[in-house]
Amino acid sequence: MGFVTLLVVLFWLKTLLAYFVDFKLGLSDPFQFLILLLNPLATTILLFGLALYFKRARFFYPFIFLIDILNSLLLYINVIYFREFTDFMTVSTMLGYSKVDQGLSGSSLALTSPHDILYWLDLVLVLVLMATRRIYLDPRPLNKRVGLAVTSSALLLFTVNLTLGEMDRPQLLTRTFDRTYLVKYLGLDAFTVYDGIKSQHTSELRSHAKKSELSGILKYVHKNYAAPDKNLYGVAKGKNVIIIHLESFQQFLINKKVNGQEVTPFLNKLYKSKATYSFDNFFHEVGQGKTSDAETMLETGTYGLPQGSLFTQLGNDNTFQAAPAIFDQAGYSTAVFHGNVASFWNRSNTYKNLGYQYFFDASYYDTSGDKSLGYGLKDKLLFNDSVKYLQHLQQPFYVKYLTVTNHFPFTLDSEDSSFKTPNTGDKTVDNYFKTAHYLDQSIKEFYAYLHKSGLDKNSLVMIYGDHYGISNSSNKSLAKLLGVNPDDWNDYDNAQLQRVPLMFNMPGYKKGKVEHTYGGEVDVLPTLMHLMGMNTKKYIQFGTDLFSKAHNPVVAFRNRDWVSPDYTSIDGTVYSNKTQEEIHPNKTLQAKLDAMQKHVNQGLNDSDSLNQKNLLRFFHPKGFTAVDPSDFNYSDGLEKEEKLEKKLGLKSTSLFSRNGDKSTQPFYKTDAPELGHKTTDSNRIKITNQDDTSGK
Repeated sequence: MGFVTLLVVLFWLKTLLAYFVDFKLGLSDPFQFLILLLNPLATTILLFGLALYFKRARFFYPFIFLIDILNSLLLYINVIYFREFTDFMTVSTMLGYSKVDQGLSGSSLALTSPHDILYWLDLVLVLVLMATRRIYLDPRPLNKRVGLAVTSSALLLFTVNLTLGEMDRPQLLTRTFDRTYLVKYLGLDAFTVYDGIKSQHTSELRSHAKKSELSGILKYVHKNYAAPDKNLYGVAKGKNVIIIHLESFQQFLINKKVNGQEVTPFLNKLYKSKATYSFDNFFHEVGQGKTSDAETMLETGTYGLPQGSLFTQLGNDNTFQAAPAIFDQAGYSTAVFHGNVASFWNRSNTYKNLGYQYFFDASYYDTSGDKSLGYGLKDKLLFNDSVKYLQHLQQPFYVKYLTVTNHFPFTLDSEDSSFKTPNTGDKTVDNYFKTAHYLDQSIKEFYAYLHKSGLDKNSLVMIYGDHYGISNSSNKSLAKLLGVNPDDWNDYDNAQLQRVPLMFNMPGYKKGKVEHTYGGEVDVLPTLMHLMGMNTKKYIQFGTDLFSKAHNPVVAFRNRDWVSPDYTSIDGTVYSNKTQEEIHPNKTLQAKLDAMQKHVNQGLNDSDSLNQKNLLRFFHPKGFTAVDPSDFNYSDGLEKEEKLEKKLGLKSTSLFSRNGDKSTQPFYKTDAPELGHKTTDSNRIKITNQDDTSGK
């Protein structure tokens, strides 16, 4: 037992060395620090304790030492891998050694550090002590009860560890936000086992998948295809596409006033502009994957998974026929700008499979000090600091900005905003309006840059909310601000509150209006592609063009509830949107409602089958080339684009080249206090009315 204790303590210490020196686990409070200290112990005791089931010393000592060596190897290869990719090795990555070797590019030696000797020193030390008889081998046979006692204690300790992790991060195992989260809360061994189980489940599903399973999915997709509106098809053809992802932004914020002040004055202006098609009955459809689910629907036209995140579970090796690849093959540059770490939601791997050429994550920005909040770089700084990369992209480009400041728990430094919050008694609800106001200011500053640089003249800007910000548990506190009696608030109200904004803004356009069509996030991709003059019929997409007369207005929620222009179904209870009360349908109406539910169920089932079994590997649309993720290396920055600029010379279409090879950064004006500016809510940055095409 003394020998077991010695090995456990030594391994615990070098695991903590990896945690605090080599891994970037993002500790934010003392509670997370406590969990981090605890989490290596349970699995280490459990694994090393297996040796206690061997009665004889000649089996016990070699076995426990082998466990120590293998566990040390697992720890160390993750240290090396993390230094290169800022991520942890999955089981599928370990099994595909050739891909790992290729990914490390033969640079393993360069990735080593002098302190790495400490990862192996304990093993050498123990061997020397055993060889010099400083550690004596105990020949006495072990009682099996000792092994059972140690195993039971380890399992109890792991249960405590898991409980503490769930307290700090609910749905830790089901949502699987990030591999870093699992290691931070449960440890590297637990993450590896968990990932192995999920990989095995996925592997079994895929191994039994057949090409013939596509036939039913194709039948559903073709039956529900909605031809584009001829008047709008190709209206933005050849333009840049700029997508602005409004984190946790709900529709009720639009045109909302608090204490007499507009929460989002600039977005309100865009929403009502004749240059914008806006939707006031657009719903998010995310599940546990939340933001990553919204991205899944936006980029692929398929739903997120019933549990967890498609990005984290399937993003490493799934086949996609996604927007970035489609636009790339149409001659577009493609990029994502995001101030969080690349590993969050497994974006660093998933984006490559989606076909994004560039991903500018937190490593490309200064996120030190108060420039960053819990989920990354503040929005004003993200837009400002991205200019140095955006200006070098060849046009046309397809780019996405992922904002983060308007994220739960909606905290913001007082220097960043003087917006006066409401007083509902719920700090989460109150602060939500302040961070939303800050986001609005950020977009206003970005639009000023687009106008000053001239990008607005040749761009379609799509703005959308990814999911709810205020959860159902806080909706009654919100109800007062919405003019509803909290005592009357029910499930129907919760469902109706899942509206999020969707705007297609084309500066210079004059036919825009507010559309009342019912739709969801899965409808975005076919709508966008038709506006760009791109054919969607050859792809498998579960949404339909929102402008099409054949668009199906039944919006499916991930839990199989749904909403339509006339009815809302929640847990099998159907409400009339007109009366907002439960209805008891006759046979004719019941048949109609059953057909709607069948449509929702089949769409979700077919999407899950397509993604979980990776059926798109059997599907080859004419003219589309399958994505090879090895073509992309997100550590290179804009090296390829800058070389292309020099090669093309005067023919370069980048903003930098068209500005006489001068930076457009001076065009960007921000009042971000982190850059030495004083924050004010005054309208210091004037935006030219987009309805004015005179150029003044």
